[in-house]
Amino acid sequence: MTYEEKIEKLREIIAGSSNIVFFGGAGVSTESGVPDFRSEDGLYRQKYKFPPEFMLSHTCYERLPEEFFKYYRDKLLVPGIQPNKAHKKLAQWEKEGKLKAVITQNIDGLHQAAGSKNVLELHGSTLRNYCERCGKFYDAEFIMHSEGVPTCSCGGRIKPDVVLYEEGLDMDILNRSVRYISEADVLIVGGTSLVVYPAAGLIDYYRGNKLILINKSATSRDSQANLVISGSIGEVLDAV
Repeated sequence: MTYEEKIEKLREIIAGSSNIVFFGGAGVSTESGVPDFRSEDGLYRQKYKFPPEFMLSHTCYERLPEEFFKYYRDKLLVPGIQPNKAHKKLAQWEKEGKLKAVITQNIDGLHQAAGSKNVLELHGSTLRNYCERCGKFYDAEFIMHSEGVPTCSCGGRIKPDVVLYEEGLDMDILNRSVRYISEADVLIVGGTSLVVYPAAGLIDYYRGNKLILINKSATSRDSQANLVISGSIGEVLDAV
């Protein structure tokens, strides 16, 4: 099947469904200029005192908070980013009543910025930060412009609402994700190499026969998909 034929097939599938679920990874945000963890230019290739897995771990946050926040500000807070064609198309489908949920591994809030309402953030969000002592909320701007370890007016340390290495996923969000995927007519998986677990294992709950994988590179699940499109997630969705 040619690329154009695959786009036409995807167009037909989307037109015929009102129960679509989208599951996305880093590739959805890289097209907005957010660095990817595992690409050639991603965080894993850059030289820091410790590897990214440690810098973004619960252990580092607890034991070396200054190092943690320096890395966090440098690498995870990306000012000025805007939603791309993929974010906008998904928001449009939700508005049209076709898309039931966006399940994302990203922490940048771009789906909501594009207008999506039902977004399940598996790994949390950099836009939410809370004092560990009193629970007061702080936005990403506050963290960006703070120095050293950000502290609340009450003196408590402020923690980003992101799931760090060694921390478990939010079980409510995980369970809701499983429910949406298991009940979906169409499951579109985009911008993810499906190597990060437990998130990648969520697609095992899909029971339908319209599993669509859209990614620039091959994934270990391509053989299970009903339609595989190799390319930019933004360009593919925008063409539908």
